[in-house]
Amino acid sequence: MSSFRGVLTAAVWLAALCPALGHAADAYPSRPIRMIVPFAPGGASDFVGRIIQPKMSELLGQQVVIDNRAGASGNIGVELTARAPADGYTMLLGNVGTMAINPGAFPTFPIKPTRDLIGITLLVDVPGAFAIHPSVPAKTVAEFVQYAKSRPGQLNYGSSGAVSAQRLAFEFFMTKTGIKLAHIPYKSGAGGATTGVLTGEVAATMVTVASFVSHHRSGKARVLAVIAPQRVEALPDVPTMIESGIPELTLGSWQGMFVPQGTPRPIVDQLYGVLMKTMNDPEVVRRLHAGGAEIVTSKSREEFAQFLKAQTAFWVKIMKDTGATPD
Repeated sequence: MSSFRGVLTAAVWLAALCPALGHAADAYPSRPIRMIVPFAPGGASDFVGRIIQPKMSELLGQQVVIDNRAGASGNIGVELTARAPADGYTMLLGNVGTMAINPGAFPTFPIKPTRDLIGITLLVDVPGAFAIHPSVPAKTVAEFVQYAKSRPGQLNYGSSGAVSAQRLAFEFFMTKTGIKLAHIPYKSGAGGATTGVLTGEVAATMVTVASFVSHHRSGKARVLAVIAPQRVEALPDVPTMIESGIPELTLGSWQGMFVPQGTPRPIVDQLYGVLMKTMNDPEVVRRLHAGGAEIVTSKSREEFAQFLKAQTAFWVKIMKDTGATPD
C-alpha cells in the first residue's frame, strides 16, 4: 500500500512538473537562427544584414547566421524561406525587388509574399546611387548623357536583374534623356552590378549608396548623383538626381524582415521587439547612416502589409510604362 502511495505521489509531482518542462522545451530561441539574404555579398541587403546581425544575436541569446542565397532575382531565397518550417528559425531579409517587383514580374512564380510570408517590419531605406567606372570622362549626369549620346550603342549598364528596380530606373532614365545603353543583368544581384562597374565590365549602374560609398571615396568608381530627395550624409558633396535635372527619378532599396506564414504570433512579436531594439541601438544607427541607409521601421505588422501592397501596385505600373520584362 505504501509502495502504491509512493508511485501515486511521484505521478502527481510529474504531472505538476510537465507544464514547466513543456515551457522549457518550447523556449524560443533555443538554437541558432538563419537569416536568408537572397543576394550575393556586396549589395545593400548583405550590407544591412551584417550590421544588424550582431545586435540581434545579442538580444536573442542565440547566433543569427547569415545565409546568402543568390539567384533568380532573389526568388531562390524567397522560396527557400517560404518553404522552411514556420518555427521562427528562418528569417528573410527581403527588399523592394524580391517583395514588391518580382510578384508582378514573375506571375507564375509559386510563392506570393503577401500570402506565404509574414512581414514583421520595415528596417531601412537605402537611397540609390548613379555610379560609373572612372574611365568614363564624366563628372556630372549631364556630361554622362552627352558622352553616351556621342557613342550610341557603345556603352552598357549593369543591374541586379532583368526586372529589378535598378533596371527599371535606368530604363526610365534612358527614356527621359534620349540615350540608349545595353543592359547587362547580374544574377548575383546588386553586388554583381557593383563589381561590374569596378572592373569596367559595365560603364554604369544604379544600385545603392551603400554599395558605392567606399569605392567612390577610394576613386575606384564615381558616383555622379544620389537618387534621393536630398543629399545623403555619407556622400555630402554628391548632388541628387533632382539637382542634376531628373526630378522624376526615385530609387531606393528598402529592406524588411519576413518569416514563413504560420509562424506563431508570440514568436513574430518577439522578433518585432528585438528588431525595434536593434534599429535603435546607437552603434547600429551609426554604421547604417555611415553607409547611407535611413532607418524606417513600421509601427505594426498591419502598417507594413499596407506598405507592401502599395509598393507592389507602384512597381507594376512602372513595368507597364517602361515595357520591362524578364528577358
